[in-house]
Amino acid sequence: MTKMHAKTRTIHVGSVPIGGGHPVVVQSMTNTDTRDVDATVEQIFRLQDAGCEIIRVAVPDMSAAKAIAKIRKAISIPLIADIHFDWRLAVAAMENGAQGIRINPGNIGGPSRLEKVVERASHYKVPIRVGVNSGSLERDIRERHGGPTPEALVESALRNIKYIQEMGYNDLKISIKSSDVMDTIEAYRLLSVQTDLPLHLGVTEAGGLIAGTVKSSMALGVLLMEGIGDTMRVSLTRDPVEEVQVAYEILRAARLRQRGPEIISCQTCGRCEIDLFALASEVEARARNIPYPVKLAVMGCIVNGPGEAREADLGVAGGKGSGIIFKGEKILKKVPEGQLLEAFWQEVDRLVREKYQDEGS
Repeated sequence: MTKMHAKTRTIHVGSVPIGGGHPVVVQSMTNTDTRDVDATVEQIFRLQDAGCEIIRVAVPDMSAAKAIAKIRKAISIPLIADIHFDWRLAVAAMENGAQGIRINPGNIGGPSRLEKVVERASHYKVPIRVGVNSGSLERDIRERHGGPTPEALVESALRNIKYIQEMGYNDLKISIKSSDVMDTIEAYRLLSVQTDLPLHLGVTEAGGLIAGTVKSSMALGVLLMEGIGDTMRVSLTRDPVEEVQVAYEILRAARLRQRGPEIISCQTCGRCEIDLFALASEVEARARNIPYPVKLAVMGCIVNGPGEAREADLGVAGGKGSGIIFKGEKILKKVPEGQLLEAFWQEVDRLVREKYQDEGS
């Protein structure tokens, strides 16, 4: 089922196509010191393994801009430089290999300096993301609209896009982020009918794991189901690997993309006689290393487990001192509780080999 926004044009960040009906691209941002090349590369490796397709790094000074050259050589996904206030950092980042830049044209230092950034972007064929946040609106727009309303965000984005397009450059995408879910949804709805440029989705300052996941799922889920959005980042005050995991769960729920296992587990009740929380957490942790879309079930009760989770590729259900491993409604084996996790994971390994790895060999 495809819900891509039909009106957006295609641009490329490195080798990754964005817009024009291509799959929604999952992005994240490092939270390491970009000047610490080893730490930044190590985190990007973990993000790549989780499925991150484009990575953004902060560029607070010239040392960070120069570090991009070494980072680029070590990684295999496109790298975007996040720039604020100093146009020279944008130029230096591109000179050192950044494959995209994110700027807010309103804080880059005025039209003449913006023109220098655009000229270099055109020279290096580097796409620009114009990023407008509720906290970065121009004063005249904020005053005219009485605050960072959806209409104000859209006006700011279109104004800044027009500046760049009048300079003869159109390799652009846009983001207009608010920390408010409903404002984010309405702003992107308004913007999507006024431009054919690719749109990057996100909720800014979304919060920690629970609040951030809920807010991002609400806003991004609604927009994606309406066919709006070409790239996305789930912003969490957490390890950025978790941002990528949440992003793919949103895309899975919207039936847009699948990556890695889907874990279904019961909410527990008085019939549960094993430590289901620990079992489910361990299965989730191990499953992160599987890139294939298998469906695994972790159930707390032998009575209902196979019946309620019959659609899973493989499942485990606990009992008193033991548990079962099942496939569909067929019980494969009964195992003592202490051996249940390892026995289940042996079956998962077998399933992955038979269903995916052997097929591709």
